Amino acid sequence: MGNNIIKAITNIVNFGSYDLKDYASKSHIRINAVCEQLEFFVKDSIANSFKVEKEKKEEEYSKVFSWLGNQNHPPDMIIKNSDAYEIKKIESQKSSLALNSSPPKDKLLSSDTRITKDCRNCEGEDWEDKELFYVIGHTKSSKLKYIFFIQGTCYAASHEVYHKVHDPIKKDVESVLDLLGLEKGKTTEIGNVKRVDPLGITILRIRGMWHIQNPIKVYEDFCNISDKEKFHLFALLRKEKYDSFPKEDAKELENHPEISVKDIKIKDPNNPAKMVEAKLITSVEK
Repeated sequence: MGNNIIKAITNIVNFGSYDLKDYASKSHIRINAVCEQLEFFVKDSIANSFKVEKEKKEEEYSKVFSWLGNQNHPPDMIIKNSDAYEIKKIESQKSSLALNSSPPKDKLLSSDTRITKDCRNCEGEDWEDKELFYVIGHTKSSKLKYIFFIQGTCYAASHEVYHKVHDPIKKDVESVLDLLGLEKGKTTEIGNVKRVDPLGITILRIRGMWHIQNPIKVYEDFCNISDKEKFHLFALLRKEKYDSFPKEDAKELENHPEISVKDIKIKDPNNPAKMVEAKLITSVEK
């Protein structure tokens, strides 16, 4: 069985522990920041390495991932010859995601100027694009309250949608900031462009900062926090993507007593008049 999002979901539910501080102290050496704890939690879920000894973690990661990024260069990780992942930690249940200077992505493009040369060459051969999953973790006092995996093509419009807004005003914005003596990306907001994308969930704040609505708010008709004291897991991906994974992985997921898999239809992020078939995966802590 390969390493993929649906195996990662099964691994998380089987692991059954959502205290990141406790997880970090038992499973890793020297990780203190909650954002790092969440990142390693996701790594272990994908690599199926929750129970691997601390000293052997990095070896396991090297078998599974072709790229493990850093704070300044997306993505956070790439499974070898497979999907990319961006991890976002939030402390308020429905707070929007701060994407800094990078607009939302439906896919990871090798032509993206924000990724490094090493990332572009991480698999030793040319690739044009990769499926991208955003992973949103809501934490409170080191406890993971919910985690939401969402495929980029269920969440973001195509790259050109954002760049048609961003690129023409970028120079003008920078000129205004320079004129006012304000630091780019860290200043008081001087304006914003709302409803940048067809779904109307993205804001470009005029200081070079992008924000997008939390998927738990975008898809609140399907994703319900039934008990705030219990951990919730949500995943949303296109049916065609779900069907591309090994059948034995899907069977294990669908037969799990603590996991629900439903067929739903969602609006196409590029054209809300069009509905696309998707899979919603949910689990609630017992």
